[in-house]
Amino acid sequence: MRSLYAKFVITTVVIMVFSSIVAFFLSNLYYQQSLKPQNDEKTTLLAVELANYIETHPELELHEYLQHSALLGYHIMVFNRELQSTTFQDPFRDTSIEDATIQKVLDGTIYHGILQFPHQTFVTGFFANELKNSIGVPLQYQGETYALFVRTNIKLLFNEMHFLFATILLLMIILSILLVLLCTKLIVKPITKLTEATTSIAKGQYDIKLDIRRLDELGRLSQSFMQMSKQLSQVDEKRKEFIANISHDFQSPLSNIKGYVTLIEKEHPINQKYINTIHHEITRLSTMTNQLLQLTTLDQQDLPLKAKLFSVSKQIKQLLQHYEWQIQQKNLMLSYSLPEVQIYADAGLLYAVWDNLLSNAIKYTNEFGSIDIELIEQPDTVTITFEDNGIGISEHDQQQIFDRFYRADSSRTRTIEGIGLGLSIVKSVLTLHNGTIHFTSKPGVGTTVTVTVPKTIK
Repeated sequence: MRSLYAKFVITTVVIMVFSSIVAFFLSNLYYQQSLKPQNDEKTTLLAVELANYIETHPELELHEYLQHSALLGYHIMVFNRELQSTTFQDPFRDTSIEDATIQKVLDGTIYHGILQFPHQTFVTGFFANELKNSIGVPLQYQGETYALFVRTNIKLLFNEMHFLFATILLLMIILSILLVLLCTKLIVKPITKLTEATTSIAKGQYDIKLDIRRLDELGRLSQSFMQMSKQLSQVDEKRKEFIANISHDFQSPLSNIKGYVTLIEKEHPINQKYINTIHHEITRLSTMTNQLLQLTTLDQQDLPLKAKLFSVSKQIKQLLQHYEWQIQQKNLMLSYSLPEVQIYADAGLLYAVWDNLLSNAIKYTNEFGSIDIELIEQPDTVTITFEDNGIGISEHDQQQIFDRFYRADSSRTRTIEGIGLGLSIVKSVLTLHNGTIHFTSKPGVGTTVTVTVPKTIK
């Protein structure tokens, strides 16, 4: 079982070796297809010009002229009719050549030894100082025919060598970069999937799929991750089931308690303050269990929305009537602008949103305070704003108000007796409707809550 570290090391080495081999053969192909014909053509032109100059200047001393020409950077060898050879300056490393080849040159045929040199590795073909790897041209001098073989000295090829080696280096770098990027992407891909899976789990989505067939560390990590996700999913399901069962079970004894308290109140008159306190606590406990049940229902990913066309302005007005007695009890100044607007959404869930926001505004606004509600229609959305001049929310609390069971500091909680689920329900409902909620608040000044929902849910 190879470790991830070993894979990186082996992959890098293989990439470099492979790139070197490919660059070597591509450069060899470039030499055989391009540089080699160019060298043959260039050397042929030199040899022909050298022979033409000698033929047009018969007064030259042949041996001395060719000796000086060889000093300029050429390997030169001359054959006469009897196939006797003369070498000028630096000799060829290998002077073996077929007599028939020499005879053809003596008969007037140009010998392209560089072009016809065997297709071996470019190093051999490029640097081979052999008579076979030269150009042979016929030479007429003072009535005699000679075969003149010329090859450029390797020192004169340095510029071409530099270009060739630069090509090799460039190809190696390009191939290495491309292959490293490709392989790195393939190696990092499962890590990226693990990151996405982590994000999904953080959002409460446990239905993830990872490649657990790998045999390295990532494969083992994926297996452990899938097992953890499965266990978390089971725990979450049990939690939801537990909360739902408890919420349902609480409602029955609460109803019985409330009923018996009512009977006691009628048959045995006692201190009304105590009775009111009992009724208040029963109502509060009933509200909390209903919130738990509602939040558990909203957690279901496949929860179908019961969408219908309804008047959101009419719905909020009905809610205001429901809270009218609380508003009057605290002597609050209520103002609203609710033009007629219809949307296609889940009326029951959005009612819970307005209910939570309005009840919070009432709870957190001091006596003789004010609450303003405004509904604004856009082409595709509607925006509802709840603004109050209550106790406000600190910046620290604003970052956590949507967390479940989170309750603000004592300055805010002294007037509330909930368990911190209202705004979690609001956030979940708006998420289901692809809506948004934004808070602007300052302690001692007030709070503005802006909700935006699409006119039609998809």
